[in-house]
Amino acid sequence: MAVLRDLVVDCHYPAALARFWAAALDGYQVAAYDEEAMADLAAQGITDPEEDPSVLVEPTAGAGLRLFFNQVPEDKITKNRLHIDVTAEDPAAERERLVRLGGRALRRDPDGWVVMADLEGNEFCLMD
Repeated sequence: MAVLRDLVVDCHYPAALARFWAAALDGYQVAAYDEEAMADLAAQGITDPEEDPSVLVEPTAGAGLRLFFNQVPEDKITKNRLHIDVTAEDPAAERERLVRLGGRALRRDPDGWVVMADLEGNEFCLMD
């Protein structure tokens, strides 16, 4: 039986999107760059982690879904086929916090949740 391990998000700017999601999600952080990671980047001709084509966001507690943000050349064209749902104790305050991080509130669904978009237009839902 398969076990869900990672969620991979295609994007133009992995470092920026990884920072958004690490800040948006409770208990997540952008994975640290140790000497080995920097050596791997250097072998690809990359000296600045900001230019890393694949950035990992991981749970701070060590257990849970990991998020990889992978650089791709093409734009997002249509609605996501898979999206993230998040919840908060105070959805209105959370919506404002996510907007301050760079997200956008797109619309309120008739069932009560708010459809939002991250920095690159990937839709997610903020549930009541």
